[in-house]
Amino acid sequence: MIKACIFDLDGVIVDTARYHFIAWKKLAEELGIDFTEKDNERLKGVSRMRSLDILLELGSLELPQQKKEELAQKKNENYRSYILKMTPDEILPGALDFIRELKNNDLLIALGSASKNAMTILDRLELTPWFDAIIDGTKVSAAKPDPEVFLKGAEALKVDPKNCVVFEDAEAGVEAALRGGMKCVGIGSAQTLGKAHLVVEGLNEMNLNKLNQL
Repeated sequence: MIKACIFDLDGVIVDTARYHFIAWKKLAEELGIDFTEKDNERLKGVSRMRSLDILLELGSLELPQQKKEELAQKKNENYRSYILKMTPDEILPGALDFIRELKNNDLLIALGSASKNAMTILDRLELTPWFDAIIDGTKVSAAKPDPEVFLKGAEALKVDPKNCVVFEDAEAGVEAALRGGMKCVGIGSAQTLGKAHLVVEGLNEMNLNKLNQL
C-alpha cells in the first residue's frame, strides 16, 4: 500500500538544469575548458564537488583542494543568482496538479534532493507548504546512488520504505530508490531510466490510478 511519495527536485518538479549548465559553462570558460550540453549530462544527479571534478577532468586540470572549494563556491554563487529570480510559472507541467491530487487523498509528500539550494527553489516556486518533510543536500552526507536521502525522507514521514514511491529523473536516483527498497517512477527516457517500475515523460502523465497500480 502506497502511503508516501518522495520527489527529487531538479528535472522532476522544476527544470533548473539549464541554470546549472549556464553556471558550469561560465566557470569552464574562465578555466579555458570547452564544456558542452552533452558534458553537462554527466553532472546530472551528481554532487557539486564531484561535478567540479568531472569538469576538471574534461580540461585535464588538477587543482589543490582549497582552490577546488573556491571554484565550487563561485559556481554556486552564479547558480544562486539565477534561481533567486525564479517564479512559480517555472514549475514543470502537471507537477502541482499531481501533488495536489496526492494531498487531497491523504498521501504524505517529501522532497529528496541532493541540492543544497532546494529550500530557496521551493520558496521561490511557493511550493514549500505542500511538503510534509524536506530532505536536501544540507541533511545528507552520501550522494545518490546511496539511498540515504530517500531513507531519511521515509523516516521523517514515519513511513516504511516499501510503502514509498520515489520520483526521479536521474539513473543514480532510480538506483538509490531501488537500493532503499522503494518503488520508483522515472521521469524522462525509458532508455536511461529503464530500471524504474514505471517511466513517464513528466508528472503531467501521472495520476492516483497509475500510482496505485505500481
